[in-house]
Amino acid sequence: MHQDHEGVVVYWRPMCPFCMRLRLRLRFTRLRYTEVNIWRDSEAAAFVRSVADGNETVPTVTVAGRAMVNPSKRQLMDAVAVYAPHLLVETD
Repeated sequence: MHQDHEGVVVYWRPMCPFCMRLRLRLRFTRLRYTEVNIWRDSEAAAFVRSVADGNETVPTVTVAGRAMVNPSKRQLMDAVAVYAPHLLVETD
């Protein structure tokens, strides 16, 4: 399973506009994360359903094992600051 209890995992699927928006915004950060396409990984799809009331709602993101369904970039980065601050790269 891809769930990372110390890092960030973004569960997504092709042609999802919400996924595209979040993934694009994350590329402009220095945050390291893993992406998992739920259409190619049945275990990942089952995980998403388990935290999204039986739906395959994406993007679903885990931050240090805590699931967030369809978070904004700000919500995600706030969760990283609280639960996984070691992932934030300090800039000078």
